Amino acid sequence: MDSGVSSPEKQDKENLVGINNRGLGVCGWILFSLSFLLMIITFPISIWMCLKIVKEYERAVVFRLGRIQADKAKGPGLILVLPCIDVFVKVDLRTVTCNIPPQEILTRDSVTTQVDGVVYYRIYSAVSAVANVSEVHQATFLLAQTTLRNVLGTQTLSQILAGREEIAHSIQTLLDDATELWGIRVARVEIKDVRIPQQLQRSMAAEAEATREARARVVAAEGEMNASKSLKSASMVLAESPIALQLRYLQTLATVATEKNSTIVFPLPMNILEGIGGIGCDDPKKLSNRA
Repeated sequence: MDSGVSSPEKQDKENLVGINNRGLGVCGWILFSLSFLLMIITFPISIWMCLKIVKEYERAVVFRLGRIQADKAKGPGLILVLPCIDVFVKVDLRTVTCNIPPQEILTRDSVTTQVDGVVYYRIYSAVSAVANVSEVHQATFLLAQTTLRNVLGTQTLSQILAGREEIAHSIQTLLDDATELWGIRVARVEIKDVRIPQQLQRSMAAEAEATREARARVVAAEGEMNASKSLKSASMVLAESPIALQLRYLQTLATVATEKNSTIVFPLPMNILEGIGGIGCDDPKKLSNRA
């Protein structure tokens, strides 16, 4: 019962990757024999047409009478291609750089932006890349554009600007899952640039400037509060020792004098004036008599 269920699944998988293990049939063997006989008859000349060179970074998928010869591509090195019945396709296994042009995207917070990126991928199964998809590179390019738009359309602008690495990783995972049947492995995805309208840039700059100004005012207010607390503590210390105020005054005077100023102001307390003239500011009668 289990073999009956697994057999169709196995056959579907083999048909998906273009592999068919059935024989060539009577007609196929006849054509194979004639082709081999033709190669032998024209041996000195046919050897140059039947032997093909596959480079180290390439693999060759050989079709014999329209069927893939094996579940694994041939190469690198020399391969034999029979005349008239064999056709081969070379597949490059090197990493391919796919440049995604700027895509106009409407983010989740209704902001129109343009985002471009780059995708690095390579083919790890030449048979799947040839048999399962037509124009594998074009298909991967279009899928990368669509995936980029779909993923970024679910994000806000701030998330796109702050979380490029996480978004690129999610795009890479989606692309890798979608292109697995094509024999492609996505190595890396990078978001190169995020372009926003000029008006929005000015608005964001004004918002950032206002935020910085508000933060600067808060810091200045905290500084004033700390300074007032320090002055309060200093005044309490000076109130306990009056001579400390005079010493502080002399120190300030010495500091001013070292700067080579032409004018020095000496502040005099009111109690000194009272001691000299015997008049206080709150005694208007004495002031009028002295006048």
